[in-house]
Amino acid sequence: MTTLDVAHQRLLNQHIAGAPFEKPVDAVQWLVAVQAQDYAAAKWAVGLRLQCATDDDIEQAFAAGAILRTHLMRPTWHFVSPADIRWLLALTAPRVNTANAYWYRKLELDDAIFTRSNAVLAKALEGGKQLTRPELVSVLKLAGIASDDLQRFIYIMMRAELDGIVCSGARRGKQFTYALLDERAPQARILDHEEALAEFARRYFTSHGPATLQDFVWWSGLTVADARTSLEMARSQLIVEVIDGQTYWFSLSTPPAKDLSQIVYLLPNFDEYIVGYTDRSAIFDVSHTKKLDPRGNVLFNHTIVLDGRVAGTWKRTLKKDAVILTSSLFTEMNEAGIRAFASSANRYGAFLERTVHADIQVE
Repeated sequence: MTTLDVAHQRLLNQHIAGAPFEKPVDAVQWLVAVQAQDYAAAKWAVGLRLQCATDDDIEQAFAAGAILRTHLMRPTWHFVSPADIRWLLALTAPRVNTANAYWYRKLELDDAIFTRSNAVLAKALEGGKQLTRPELVSVLKLAGIASDDLQRFIYIMMRAELDGIVCSGARRGKQFTYALLDERAPQARILDHEEALAEFARRYFTSHGPATLQDFVWWSGLTVADARTSLEMARSQLIVEVIDGQTYWFSLSTPPAKDLSQIVYLLPNFDEYIVGYTDRSAIFDVSHTKKLDPRGNVLFNHTIVLDGRVAGTWKRTLKKDAVILTSSLFTEMNEAGIRAFASSANRYGAFLERTVHADIQVE
């Protein structure tokens, strides 16, 4: 296996290439969690792994609670399935709380305040209520908990998510709401610590492999010790291979590699194909860093993937009935590649249920 094979296998294992899923929750559950701080982009991350899905399909699944959005790892927003949310929180919340400790102190938030705020939020949301952020600010203030400062409110709500009190409700117009986790995910699985560690590694390396231990540490947010233990528990269900001095792990059921040389994918920022690994050398040439946006990080860009490698970036502009795609390629693309790009652009237009107009430029 070569590094190009690694890229191709990841495309297949992540179901960007190959067989698509039927429902949004199938894609989210397969990937374990899908980074989702950019909500519109995260919907496309799920949609591109489905058969003929639209943005509205993902929105409806989110509104119904078939997929949830909460803080899980690193720490940032993720889509997660209701079945997985409890055991994932049990594994990752302690690490996120450690990462948040500085802000808890700075914002004068301690366990006594969190106990009070969690109780206030639980009472306000019980009975299926779904409240917006401004509404919950008012609820907290009435209970004597200062929450006018946006950062303080954000960390109060994040702690309530990490403690398993709240998660996403349906959107109200363009506003996000919160709901009680117990009411949104009554059938959530509970695993003991060792079971959860084994499940975490098995599913990560199955859906994201080939990947390294270091990739898993970055993605999961686990300690190196816990990540090693997790991998050891799952290793009987995985294959290991050394490629260019790196030790990669992947599933026994990994499909055979395909020729993906003339297939283009338009990926959103923070897609799991990019964010799922700390070492992105198999999919991105750092010599192109200056061709990214001013932040200079491939994670923050919508990317054009050709033959498994990042070949450029793209941006979208939404009009009433159309979407305009502006692309910047790192190198010239042949006619077959241009046709493949047009096909992917049309697929994205169909997802948004808009006519698509695409412009290709070379940096």
